[in-house]
Amino acid sequence: MCVDLFESASVDDNGLPRITPQSPLAMRMRPRSLKEVIGQEKILAPGSPLYNFVHPSSSKQRVNSVFLWGAPGSGKTSIAYLAAQDSHRHFEEISAVSSGVKELRYAIEASKRRLQQGKETIVFIDEVHRFSKTQQDALLPAVENGWIRLIAATTENPSFSVIAPLLSRSILVVLNELTPDALSSIIHKTLKDPRGFNNEYTLESNAEEHIIRLSGTDARQCLTILEATSIAAEERSSSVMTVEDVRQAVTSAHIAYDKSGDQHYWTISAFIKSIRGSHVDAALHYLARMLEAGEDPRFIARRLMISAAEDIGMADPSALQTATAAAQSVSIVGMPEAQIILAQATVHLATAPKSNRSYMALNAAIKDVRKGNYGSVPLHLRNDSFKGASDLGYKQGYKYAHDYPDGVAPMSFMPEKLEGKRYYEPTQRGYEGNITPRLKAIRSILDEKN
Repeated sequence: MCVDLFESASVDDNGLPRITPQSPLAMRMRPRSLKEVIGQEKILAPGSPLYNFVHPSSSKQRVNSVFLWGAPGSGKTSIAYLAAQDSHRHFEEISAVSSGVKELRYAIEASKRRLQQGKETIVFIDEVHRFSKTQQDALLPAVENGWIRLIAATTENPSFSVIAPLLSRSILVVLNELTPDALSSIIHKTLKDPRGFNNEYTLESNAEEHIIRLSGTDARQCLTILEATSIAAEERSSSVMTVEDVRQAVTSAHIAYDKSGDQHYWTISAFIKSIRGSHVDAALHYLARMLEAGEDPRFIARRLMISAAEDIGMADPSALQTATAAAQSVSIVGMPEAQIILAQATVHLATAPKSNRSYMALNAAIKDVRKGNYGSVPLHLRNDSFKGASDLGYKQGYKYAHDYPDGVAPMSFMPEKLEGKRYYEPTQRGYEGNITPRLKAIRSILDEKN
């Protein structure tokens, strides 16, 4: 079914919400026009695709569909509501969580009826990534024929969650994460605005910094914390909001993290890249973010094992031992103590010397195999455990390595067409530096096969 933009607010004849003094602070302080939106000035500037969507011109190609991709609290819902208000279009919201194709088609038919009366409709779908392929397919005719003006919002990359035909018929607008300065502007506006505190409260500077830090980049969360802080101050019969009031209002930071969404992938990517870059402090920071957000510690442990093999390799072979032991320990110990084990493994990997030469050597070998550049296994290396193998020449000429002083037999091992091919070239870093002279000696002996 179609639902209101704000669950606690009634709507007018155009589907737009009626805000009352009893509405939550975050709702009361929603921008009244697109010009009031803070932190997204560039994407709303005259001439931008989103501006042209709201203010269509006959000289510009008409856009019927917009996808807003941004973090929670970055302004996606406000922009959708204001786009309808500023363009004098009817507004309908469809829940991507609770609505099906039936409700979607009902909204489209209602939009077609309004269109016959000269009234366009903006259909807003929040969390569009939760729509199935069938639901998204149902949108295509309505978008193509201009029956609706679609605004779809998502916190996840639409390239992975939206069908290509629909995405290709839309403009994609990426919203900025709100900066501390933007959140500060929102706070100061709220303190002065009659819709907010109307100068009845002041906020200590360190309390403001604390609220911003707790909010991450989420304006909605920022105003929710601010409102809770004002209640704490009011209970003290004070008009000055302090850090203690903030602490009483909230107990922990709001961490923008979705274990199946973009934040999950961004954070684990930053974690692994920090280990690869040997920045131990950054690696521990991202580890803390994941743990505090409730990430599965076993997932982190698995990624540590991969990092140990891919980025450290033979520069410190013990790194993989540490990562494997950590993974085993995490599954046995569980949280919260498992985080201590993950921290130790993270420090080991981040401070270890780095080499990806074994990984790159495998990639080079795989490349040859995929190109068909592999040839036949030499006869003397083939298994001779069946009758008649010797008649075929299998194992003839094989030299047993332990019969030689250095444990290396001068013999061909590569297929004939790859003779002399080199995949692995060690670095001089860490333990791998010891491999270089030994490998040089080994290859010298192997080259004496003739």
